[in-house]
Amino acid sequence: MPIFNEHTPVNPQGRLAGKVAFITGAGSVGDGWGNGRATALRFAQEGAVVWGVDINQEALPNTADLIARAGGLFHAGYCNVMEAPSVAASILECQQKLGRIDILVNNVGGSAKGGPVDMDESVWDTQIDYNLKSVFLTCKHVLPIMQAQQGGSIVNIASTSGTRWTGAAQIAYASSKAGVIHFSKVLAVQYAHDNIRVNTVIPGQLHTPMVSVRLAAQRADGDVDALLKQRQARIPMPFMGDGRDTANAALFFASDESRFVTGADLVVDGGMTARCA
Repeated sequence: MPIFNEHTPVNPQGRLAGKVAFITGAGSVGDGWGNGRATALRFAQEGAVVWGVDINQEALPNTADLIARAGGLFHAGYCNVMEAPSVAASILECQQKLGRIDILVNNVGGSAKGGPVDMDESVWDTQIDYNLKSVFLTCKHVLPIMQAQQGGSIVNIASTSGTRWTGAAQIAYASSKAGVIHFSKVLAVQYAHDNIRVNTVIPGQLHTPMVSVRLAAQRADGDVDALLKQRQARIPMPFMGDGRDTANAALFFASDESRFVTGADLVVDGGMTARCA
C-alpha cells in the first residue's frame, strides 16, 4: 500500500475516529514532510480532530490547508512549550473547546552542535528546556485530563541520537532525547492503572525540512546535497524516510491497535542503529 500523501482523504470511521489529538510542533520550518505536519495530517485522515500548536504561527496555515483539503478537522493554536503558562493555557483552551484530549503527541525538538567544552552553558540549558522540559510540561497538564477521562495515549518523539552516537557531536540534544525515552518508560508504568499509555517513536536520520533549513548550515556549510549523502550513507535501506514514517509510527501508538502496548519504543531509521548495534 503506498504511503499516505496530501491526496489521501479523511476516513470518518478511521483508526482515530472520535478522538481529539493535541500535537505540538504541528507546523514545519519549510516545505516537505516534517514530523509535526505529517502527524497532524495523518491523524486527521484517520478521523481525529487535531489541535495543532506551534510557537511559529506562520508555520501552521500550510498544515491547516492540507487537512482542510483532505476533509479533516484542525484547530491551530499558539504555544511556547518551554513556558509553563503557555502550555497550561493552550491545553486548557483545547479541553474547553473540544471537550477532551485523548492523544498527546510531543513532537517539538531540535539539535545544537557541540560537546561540553565548546557548547555555551546557555545553549545547553535551552536544549534541555526545548527537548525535555517541554515534554514534562505538556504531560503535567494533560495527565489530569486523561485521568478524568479514564484513559489516553501519549506519544513522545525522541531520536536515535538519544540511544547512540549518530555522526555529530550534539551533547545536549542527545542527552535530552535520551531523557525523553526514559521519561516515557517511567510515566508509562506510573499511569498504567489509569489506562493511560505512554510510548516513544525514535526516528533516525530522515529527510525533513529541518535538514535543509537548519542542519545543512550547521554541519555541511549549507550544502544540502552533501549532508543528505552523508546521512544516506549511514542507512542500510536504499532511501531516506521522512516525516510520514514518523507519523505512521505515532498513529499505531495513538490508536487502539496498540491498546496493550505501553513503555515501548519504535525505532524508525531504516536499519541504521541495527547496523551500529
